[in-house]
Amino acid sequence: MIKNWIEAFRLRTLPLALASIGMGSFLAASKDKFDGEVLLWCLLTTIFLQILSNLANDYGDTIHGADSVEREGPQRAVQAGLITRSQMLRAITLFVVLSLFSGIYLLYIAVEFNSSVFFGFLGLGVLAILASMAYTMGKRPYGYSGLGDISVLIFFGWVGVLGTFFLHTKFLDWQIMLPATSCGLFATAVLNLNNIRDIDSDKKAGKYSIPVRLGRKNATYYHFFLLGTALLTSIIYVGLNFSNYYQWLFLLVLPLLVINAKAVLTKKTAPELDPYLKQMAISTLVFVLTFGVGQIIG
Repeated sequence: MIKNWIEAFRLRTLPLALASIGMGSFLAASKDKFDGEVLLWCLLTTIFLQILSNLANDYGDTIHGADSVEREGPQRAVQAGLITRSQMLRAITLFVVLSLFSGIYLLYIAVEFNSSVFFGFLGLGVLAILASMAYTMGKRPYGYSGLGDISVLIFFGWVGVLGTFFLHTKFLDWQIMLPATSCGLFATAVLNLNNIRDIDSDKKAGKYSIPVRLGRKNATYYHFFLLGTALLTSIIYVGLNFSNYYQWLFLLVLPLLVINAKAVLTKKTAPELDPYLKQMAISTLVFVLTFGVGQIIG
């Protein structure tokens, strides 16, 4: 039973979720503003939100038919009967509560209760919870309309990076939007790869993801655009803030991106593509680590 829940948590997605927290924290440290307690609670809150999203996705896709027996990707717990629908709903409720508690405590230690900033961030947190659930749950899940990509860009990129940066520093810098966009686009590339893998079963289930709408060939070009633009926005940021060649360390991720792009171009079946979701998530984490270290020592 525990094994089934661990698989349902889809822990391999966590590096991607933590990337935006790492980027925001590295950028704050590069400004000599860093709070270890803020980092800890940012990480914990993000983990809860990501697990919530994965559980809701498992439940929602089973209800709407995207995780049918015809699906070729990894087995989903509810669809396979390993976890009942009622058990999954209780787990979703638990992680909503955990996300709220963790997020509220994070805001308390970062900005305290007597601040309008607190309520602004609380609103963002509630939106993040709702977005995690509404992607595949409910009568009109937005993931079935092809809106998942923009949601990932917003929450895994702009909100995650800028929000973390602000909680550390208590100020914003518009240039942070550039690496925040990089994180969001790399995360979107993972979703796009996932949707390319599931394109046939999604089409049958009426899930109109971007690959379903564009077709396999154009979805591949879209993937190249995501990877290339993510790299470009980081290059622009370093160009605007250049002081040391160590700031270009993140370019070491380029071979990993080429490998991923080549896989999307040449691998045609779901089992062939599946390992490259994890590879893209790890590549994003490598990008964040090398970019962040480069900014600090630069």
